[in-house]
Amino acid sequence: MSVTEPAAQSSANLKPDSGAEARATGRAMRYLLFIAGMGGLLYGIDVGIIAGALPYLEATASVAWHLSAQQLSFIVAAVLLGSVLSSLFAGALADLIGRRWAMVLAGVLFTASIPLIALADGYLPLLLGRLLQGISGGLIGVVVPLYLAECLHARQRGRGAALFQLLLTIGLVAAALIGLYQAHSVDAASTAAQLLAPAARAEALFAARDHAWRSIFWVCLTPGIIFTVGSLLLAESPRWLARKGKLAQARQALLRTRPAAEAEAELRDIEQALAPQGSHTGQAAQYSEPLLSRRYVLPFLLACLVLALTQATGINSILAYVVTILNQAGLPGTTANMADVVLKVLNAVMTIVAVVLVDRKGRKFLLMLGTGGIALALLSAGLLFRSAEANQRDVSAVLQTRIQGDSLSIQLDRATLQALGVASDAGGAPQQLALAYSYGPFSNVKNLRSDDPALPVLELSRADTVQADSVIGTFFRRLHLNPFADPAQGATAPLRIDRAQISALPSSQHGWQVALAMCLFVASFAVGPGVCVWLALSELMPNRIRSNGMSVALLINQFVSTSIAAVFLPTVGQYGYATLFFYGAGCSLLYFLTAALLLPETRGKTLEEIEAYFARK
Repeated sequence: MSVTEPAAQSSANLKPDSGAEARATGRAMRYLLFIAGMGGLLYGIDVGIIAGALPYLEATASVAWHLSAQQLSFIVAAVLLGSVLSSLFAGALADLIGRRWAMVLAGVLFTASIPLIALADGYLPLLLGRLLQGISGGLIGVVVPLYLAECLHARQRGRGAALFQLLLTIGLVAAALIGLYQAHSVDAASTAAQLLAPAARAEALFAARDHAWRSIFWVCLTPGIIFTVGSLLLAESPRWLARKGKLAQARQALLRTRPAAEAEAELRDIEQALAPQGSHTGQAAQYSEPLLSRRYVLPFLLACLVLALTQATGINSILAYVVTILNQAGLPGTTANMADVVLKVLNAVMTIVAVVLVDRKGRKFLLMLGTGGIALALLSAGLLFRSAEANQRDVSAVLQTRIQGDSLSIQLDRATLQALGVASDAGGAPQQLALAYSYGPFSNVKNLRSDDPALPVLELSRADTVQADSVIGTFFRRLHLNPFADPAQGATAPLRIDRAQISALPSSQHGWQVALAMCLFVASFAVGPGVCVWLALSELMPNRIRSNGMSVALLINQFVSTSIAAVFLPTVGQYGYATLFFYGAGCSLLYFLTAALLLPETRGKTLEEIEAYFARK
């Protein structure tokens, strides 16, 4: 009796404690995932918010502050520049101040950027605010997946990264919906202004547009504040704490999201993995191995390859230009814009599917499934455009003879179509003209359609093609490196028509077929690379190089994305859409082979087990 009663009493006391512990760890885990998800939301807003604000910003800022087209381009591109800059030091910063404080800093920068932009009264605050948004996005893109990888249990890590991607896609949808709401507000103000005198009407429209783009940014302040304050209440990464020799704090961080037995076992694994860095287990890590030490080369290069191939599919450029792509494929403007919204919603829905599957089916399976679907979608889109572009007629020689001085005006009216020799045999079908032209080293591409109700006049002029000299261009030319075209060469060069192809606009059936290919493309990306790329970024990197390695890999990711965006329009202008889609299909096939032959399955494995796998290799 004296033996069994205490045992029974101890057992009875243990169950409530265990239940309370499970509830506490569950709450801590849900909170961690919520704040990380808010980071994904901010990342998506960073990328997508300018699309809805830009038309109104251009309509008001160019009038009030006399901004040039080049300055507006800098405002759009400042986020990308800031993201690239912060990716260079995000890993080192996360090592220096910790993952949690790096997340807090990212939130503070994003939150500070909103009033700076929304209250801007000139070009400089706008540019600085957008740059801060980019720096924040670059930090979030490195630090949040890094924090998730180091804090989550192996069986939950995939779902955590998938949640980050899911909230990122929701951020894109939210940005589009915010822009759509403000567009309706401006349209309503425009209708009401029709009753006013001309001067008052112009003033009312200016005020509505100015309020629209400022409101779009103000709405983004709330998630920024939530992420910033929420990050302050998170625990620090246990692996970062262990690297700093703070084992007691690392144990407490693990106990917040794990049962005691699992926390102790995982802490022993962390200590064992860090042991070679100190003179004995548990000593603070003072010695840091080079990023490309022999034991780290394979996982580091594999992660870089995965991130580069993710962008080589053309995902960012295709999503940015999908309305233009569908217009060229044969869908009318309104339908193409609705398809853009549908694609973004589909992206979010399929990401939810990936959240469910990533820890059940594994990363390797989803990557193979997704990249296979991407290759099929891009190949189908390329073949569809090749069939349409095969009917194009070269009219460059005719247009070259119509140049007057150093400019050319083109309007696809009946007379011009007859002069181009297409009106008589076109059967009344709308025509589209794809035009590539240049002034010396400066080139440009334009498209014109005969079904445009306004029948606009396309003006080819030196002022819109030859860019003004810049400080950067002058600097490089003085070093005899010359990566930028010299405006002096374009100032006197004659206008030359490099390529001019005219053809009947594809049918709406053709447009819907391309739209279906784009749906398959987006769905496949969301299920595979969209989620798994963040896992590859964090899981494949060994503990000692994870932060710096993730910075380099994400920088490669952004470089590939920027390069494709820079050549997208010139490429389709010179060689057609089919060429670009076939290129993306080839890269996707390489991606599939990489996933099938090189990537190990990391589902259910701790970070230390993954590192040990590559060490054996």
